[in-house]
Amino acid sequence: MQGILGAFHEIDSAVHAIEDLKKQKLGDITVYTPTPRHEFEHAMGHGPSKVRVFTLIFGLAGVTFGYWIPIWMSDYWPLVVGGKPIASWVPFTILGFEVMVLIGGLATVFAMFGFAGIPRLTLTVGYDPRFSSGHFGVWVVTDPERADDVVNVLKKHGAEEVRRER
Repeated sequence: MQGILGAFHEIDSAVHAIEDLKKQKLGDITVYTPTPRHEFEHAMGHGPSKVRVFTLIFGLAGVTFGYWIPIWMSDYWPLVVGGKPIASWVPFTILGFEVMVLIGGLATVFAMFGFAGIPRLTLTVGYDPRFSSGHFGVWVVTDPERADDVVNVLKKHGAEEVRRER
């Protein structure tokens, strides 16, 4: 994977470079920041996270399973008390809620790890230790024939260092 890495000291310069790169459609962009910044989220233009779909689906599966367990147990080992129904939904709501939170929460964590690519088993290309201490990095994966255009855009917006990496 060949790409161009630009190191920026100012956040505005990096944001403008990203907007220009996206406008010209020069390649796939990855941003490295010391802290999450909403400016980069707006510039990258990502939609809502897909993790919430996993939370919804597995939460609904969890509440279904949470109701099914005690209803099955009540039917399998009935406890007849004063003519009350054996399988009533009201007392099982607490268990249904708890299993929903458990399964939905676990699915959320695993989906976040999956979409973030954690754990990374390979070395992260395009990362520099400066990006953990105040600088901002813009990594652009592009075709070799468009690499010069990416370098020009990054330099035009004030990148302190621009280098090609594999």
